[in-house]
Amino acid sequence: NRNPKTGILMLNMGGPEKLDDVHDFLFRLFMDRDLMTLPVQNKLAPFIAKRRTPKIQEQYSRIGGGSPIRMWTTLQGEGMVKLLDEISPETAPHKFYIGFRYVHPLTEEAIEEMEKDGVERAIAFTQYPQYSCSTTGSSLNAIYRYYSSRGGKSKMSWSVIDRWPTHPLLIECFAEHILKELEKFPVEKRDDVVILFSAHSLPMSVVNRGDPYPQEVGATVQRVMERLKHCNPYRLVWQSKVGPMPWLGPQTDETIKGLCHRGKKNILLVPIAFTSDHIETLHELDIEYSQVLGEECGVENIKRAESLNGNPLFFKALADLVHSHLQSKEACSRQLTLRCPLCVNPVCGQTKEFFASQKQ
Repeated sequence: NRNPKTGILMLNMGGPEKLDDVHDFLFRLFMDRDLMTLPVQNKLAPFIAKRRTPKIQEQYSRIGGGSPIRMWTTLQGEGMVKLLDEISPETAPHKFYIGFRYVHPLTEEAIEEMEKDGVERAIAFTQYPQYSCSTTGSSLNAIYRYYSSRGGKSKMSWSVIDRWPTHPLLIECFAEHILKELEKFPVEKRDDVVILFSAHSLPMSVVNRGDPYPQEVGATVQRVMERLKHCNPYRLVWQSKVGPMPWLGPQTDETIKGLCHRGKKNILLVPIAFTSDHIETLHELDIEYSQVLGEECGVENIKRAESLNGNPLFFKALADLVHSHLQSKEACSRQLTLRCPLCVNPVCGQTKEFFASQKQ
């Protein structure tokens, strides 16, 4: 059993696997200064986490008692490395590691394991196809902080796959899942279906700093609709707003209401910025919107395209991304080197320098 030559760190926020994990998940989330800055965060974060835990636990209990994101990421990682060992023998053996931001296995724990395994070539591979400072950026900052708190040197040579919003196989997967779901609508209603691409929203304060996420999500939607030959009318909408501040809209729930009100009662929801099922798809889209809200508004048919989860074509997309990245000899994309024009987080600049200066 040889040491892995290439270690692929699959980055995501993660989700609590059991109800007992919910509090710690929320605590880490509200403590993450890359995601949000709160007044007296050290005091406020524990308070909010504690207060929100029962409500969030209740949501998780309705989707089977925990998030399936680790299970799906493991399956995807296994499928990806198996393909990589076949198509890229020169960088084999490949091993995947999971680095979650708010639950175990934490990003820092995964890096420790990679160093311990003697990995030569480390790839930080974000599992968010579209880049945002609050998601991928936060995970990359965690890698930078890990090293800067330990003297700044890594035994491994690092590089990053920091975004992939228009990868052809990703687009193909989304298109496949949409077509499959459209088939389930009554034939006479099929042409009337409105496709709602739903992505996690961002506070306008983040958007207005110059975060690239809205544009990249739009790019994914555009490619998917081109691949579908613009078969149905569609909109890009935004979900999961929290708190009183302005967020990017239109909101998914408001859009469903508005469409029903205007007589458009056949709706297909497509999670376009999540590749695996978790609370935002299983609870928010499937229960809060499809069941509860759908009934209130009097929709005729509301369905959701399946997440990419265990689709073998998606494993192929992941393997292809890593393979092309290895061949490119690039430390990161050109986009990653540019900070948001109105960035307020000094760590972002240091993280970008850390990755851009890695020797390939």
